[in-house]
This record gives sequence, C-alpha cells and structure tokens, in this order.
Amino acid sequence: MNDNVARQDEARSRWQKVGARIDAYERLIRLDKPIGTLLLLWPTLSALWLASFGTPSWVVAGIFVLGTLLMRSAGCAVNDYADREFDAHVERTARRPLALREIEPWEALAVAAALAFFALLLITPLNRATLLLSVPALAISIAYPFFKRFFLLPQAFLGIAFSFGIPMAFASASDGVSELGWWMFGINLFWVMAYDTEYAMVDRRDDVKLGLKTSA
Repeated sequence: MNDNVARQDEARSRWQKVGARIDAYERLIRLDKPIGTLLLLWPTLSALWLASFGTPSWVVAGIFVLGTLLMRSAGCAVNDYADREFDAHVERTARRPLALREIEPWEALAVAAALAFFALLLITPLNRATLLLSVPALAISIAYPFFKRFFLLPQAFLGIAFSFGIPMAFASASDGVSELGWWMFGINLFWVMAYDTEYAMVDRRDDVKLGLKTSA
C-alpha cells in the first residue's frame, strides 16, 4: 500500500515538473502574450493583401501567419537570452524564465535556433526574392536585443525588425518590392517606434540605472 502511494506521489511530482517546464518554455516564447504576434501580423498581412490586389493565395497567407508566429517566438527567446543578466533587476521582466533560472541560457538559444530553422523551412516554397529578404530579416531579429547596449534608439532597430514582413509580403506576390511596399515599411517603422517608446516608459528608470539605451 505504502509502495503504491509512493509511486503515485513520484509520478505526480514528475508530471508537475514536466508541466512547469512546458510553462517556462511557453513564457519564454510569449505564447501567453500574443499581442506581439498580432502587431507583427497586421502590417504583414495588410501588405500581402495590397500586393495581391485583394486576392492573396491562402497558402502564402498561411505561410506568413505561421512564419510570423515562429519568428516572433524565436525573437523573444533571443531577447531573453541577451537580457538574462538585466531582467532580474527590472520589475516588469523579473518573472521571466531565464531571470528566475527556470531554464538554462543554452536552452533559450536552442529553442530560438529550432524555431528560426522551421520558419526558414516554411518559406522555401516561396520565390527567390522572398528568400533573399529573409536573410536580413533573420539577422536583424537576432541582433536587435544586443543593440540596447550601445544604440541610442533601439526602438528604431525594432521598427526595422517588425516591418520586414512588409517587403517580404510584396516580394512573395510580385518578385520584387514596389514603391508602395517601401512606403509602408517606413511608415510602419515609425509606428513601431511610437508604440514601443510608450511601452518602454514603464522600464525607463530601470533602463537608465542599468545603462541600457532607450528612446523613452
């Protein structure tokens, strides 16, 4: 009887640890906070609809939706890796998995690499112009979290990262990016700068104390 109870407790404890691990990974890639994905999707899908004259391929639209989710999640993992030494000292980010040491830094990098790999696989059916644009898009997404150390306006760099879906959407529809596509890119860049600056106001005191650059 006691052995059965002990085995049940062990099994329950094991499943609790698995559940806690899954929860940590979900918070790492912000599955609990989808607003970032929606902020990326809205301009990207708008660009796809305009570039396709209102009739985009549903397959291509699905690729962009899933690809946006994967790349936003990968970017969050890289961001938490880059900020792991700072997040514990900032009130808003102190409960993130790496700040709480619920997962190891190498795990965050592994998750980011896997998500980015699947995102790149996902777009392989698209044309060459879109594939070429995905290279700087990936590089900028990875580099952004580190720019907060020395770049005076990191929100501008985030604006570039969050706007790259627009030229990629235009390229997927027409093998190139029209003037409208670049205008949308620039306008969206400033829109991202505006809302992320407002968002960063919450962390301004902590950022200044830690020596991080911000437009807030």
